[in-house]
Amino acid sequence: MKLVKNISLTLLILLIGIQTGWSQDQDAKSSITDRPKLVVGVVVDQMRYDYLPLYWDKFEDDGFKRLVNKGFSFTNNHFNYVPTYTGPGHAAVYTGTTPSVNGIVGNSWYDRSIDDDMYVVADSTVQPVGTEGDTGQMSPKNLLSTTVTDELKSASSESKVVAISIKDRGAVLPAGHLGDAAYWYDDTNGYFVSSSWYMSELPTWLKEFNEHGLARELSNKTWNTLLPIEQYTESNPDDTPYEGTSGDEEKPVFPHKLGDYSEDEYWAVKGSPFGNTLVKELAKEAVQHEELGSDKITDFLAVSFSSTDYVGHQYGPHSIELQDTYLRLDRDLADLLTYLDKKVGKGNYMVMLTSDHGVVDVPAELKDKNLPGGYFDSDAVVDKLSSFLNNTYGSGEWIENYTNQQIYLDRELISSEGLALKEVQDNVADFLLQFEGVKSTNTAHNYQYKSFNIGQQAMYQRGFMYDRSGDVYIQLKSGWLDSSYPTGTSHGSPYNYDTHVPLLFYGWNVPQGSTGRRTVIPQIAPTISTMLDIALPSGSPANVLQFK
Repeated sequence: MKLVKNISLTLLILLIGIQTGWSQDQDAKSSITDRPKLVVGVVVDQMRYDYLPLYWDKFEDDGFKRLVNKGFSFTNNHFNYVPTYTGPGHAAVYTGTTPSVNGIVGNSWYDRSIDDDMYVVADSTVQPVGTEGDTGQMSPKNLLSTTVTDELKSASSESKVVAISIKDRGAVLPAGHLGDAAYWYDDTNGYFVSSSWYMSELPTWLKEFNEHGLARELSNKTWNTLLPIEQYTESNPDDTPYEGTSGDEEKPVFPHKLGDYSEDEYWAVKGSPFGNTLVKELAKEAVQHEELGSDKITDFLAVSFSSTDYVGHQYGPHSIELQDTYLRLDRDLADLLTYLDKKVGKGNYMVMLTSDHGVVDVPAELKDKNLPGGYFDSDAVVDKLSSFLNNTYGSGEWIENYTNQQIYLDRELISSEGLALKEVQDNVADFLLQFEGVKSTNTAHNYQYKSFNIGQQAMYQRGFMYDRSGDVYIQLKSGWLDSSYPTGTSHGSPYNYDTHVPLLFYGWNVPQGSTGRRTVIPQIAPTISTMLDIALPSGSPANVLQFK
């Protein structure tokens, strides 16, 4: 009898164990298959990583600090290709791969088939929606691989994907090929517009938002500092020779009367922190009226804050204007997060924040500080190169174009003259090494047929595509820019000031923490795909981020 009882007890314990294990397995399965209601992808245009620690003490608690302190920060995050521009940056974030695969080799490039520049999202075959002319003729047709947003739509047609930006490329590329909507700003009328790739007409709620006139209101504001100006101790004095002026301004100093900048009253908001506020308000309207995150089917909202780029280009990374723009963006982020808390619910949404590129310090300022930097006179160099080619190979239009620090040679002319393209490329590359500011040169032949696995030449190769890229690449030295920027600054290089950008995750299933382990931008999209348990973007090497 005692033996029977022991057997019965053993079986009971075993059964309980099996049931408990099954229950735990089911719980684990539930947590694996669970989804956030909404993913919010945020790209801050031209945000270097060092802005986070530099402005940290001036940030409030619920914006950048909330994302860092309550989310996960990848502090050593970089672009792993050149060129570091807006179009390639947005494409890399959302496709999980580099320009050599996704095809976005610049904000524009020379297209030999049409003998003209090709703008990254230009598409003459689509019709403008909400505006007239080519402002609305945009689509993702030049994007050659899928995005994480495409894969979300492929997994569930009921998922909504909406992308918003001041810049057309900042909306179109994140929306991908299958996005429900991409909205960008038309500075001729103050409206957010789209194209027939996405819709036949703007939704009623967006028409009402446009007619409300917030863009006009913000474009006519006087921009003064958020804090007393003497508190901007992290920045240069207000009046420096490194900053550009706007409109009739004699000096680049506060206050800036935006309404006096241009005859076109709707442009000014883009080059001020209020452009970010405009985008934030539209993002909130989209969440509400498109009912993003309102059910268990995951939606995706892509938001690109572009005014930081306009301000950075004009005033430089050490200006009070740029610091003020980030302090105001911090408040805008806090407002958006608070809105999402109420509308979608804490823990029900996930935020990813990064940047599309960094920026170099103003070269004139670098020179004044006895730091490496200077200006490259590309017009003079191209003229001298043209003379060299005429003297070497005979009179002809050997150079078709110069863009993105690349020389496009006339390949048909070279072929018709019985010349070897590789030989001409090599001679051009060698000739260009003599000019001040040039660190190195390389050729399309080398990028096409050789393998550069490490270093900066590998970065250039990852940004190369034979039918869209030039024949000879010029790499400038650290701190150097094209002389077309006498004040202000730009970006596009393989140096850390252009590649090192923030990467923050926050919210649904994101642990608190940080890592200094090196990560790269193309890891973002496959990580989000993995978290959502959907297919990886088609061109992605699927190197997923580790939150530890």
